[in-house]
Amino acid sequence: MAGYLVDLFSLDGRTAVVTGATSGIGRAIAVALGQAGARVVALGRRTEALESVVTDLRDAGGAAAGFPCDLADRAELRRVTQRAVEPFGEPDILVTSAGVNLRPPFGELTDEEWDQTMAVNLDAPFLLGRRYGPGMAERGWGRIINLASQQTIRAFGNSGAYGVSKAGVAALTRSQAEAWSRYGVCCNAIAPGFVRTPMTRAVFDDPGRVEALAERTMMRRNGELSDFVGAAVFLAGPAAAYITGQTLFVDGGFSAT
Repeated sequence: MAGYLVDLFSLDGRTAVVTGATSGIGRAIAVALGQAGARVVALGRRTEALESVVTDLRDAGGAAAGFPCDLADRAELRRVTQRAVEPFGEPDILVTSAGVNLRPPFGELTDEEWDQTMAVNLDAPFLLGRRYGPGMAERGWGRIINLASQQTIRAFGNSGAYGVSKAGVAALTRSQAEAWSRYGVCCNAIAPGFVRTPMTRAVFDDPGRVEALAERTMMRRNGELSDFVGAAVFLAGPAAAYITGQTLFVDGGFSAT
């Protein structure tokens, strides 16, 4: 049994680059990939938080490195995509988890707020995929996992730019799959339900709203960070070899109601 499961889920010998690895779902996924055997390169804005996740990965016996990066800055993003290959070589796995959600009413969105949202949430996954995807295809194996959202398929108040960007992420995932799946690169997205992260702090500060959101799920609870790691390890590994172009909703049934 143990050998069979290793064949399906082990990431030994693989290298992963994870954006948004300093907190929330991105951090949980980075740690999980490391525990599954991958060498992890963590990208994030906060240096201290990067050092923390790299330390946790190394303390667990894994190989890890971290580089600070503002994904909204294209020149900086180009530089860090090159630095990220220095510790362990070109990545086999790319996870794009970094995101921003600015919340003015839709009619009051400024050009700057729109541009920042698109730069981080949609442009960066495109640019990272363009940098690493062709190499994965040339080597005949790869995994790209983008983070989508409930707003990929529905609108929420005062979150319009974020919703547009996350709908774009699902389309980007399909386009990446069309381009590279024939060469062994599986490209999928994970769409979380409501889970406590720094981005959703405002929602979770309202107990009544938290309860109402939980009641909208089939499981009658909101998500925990631990709910997403299994999906990420699965999509990153051998077991997902015939799954591509999909958005997997890990949301307790919220999207099905």
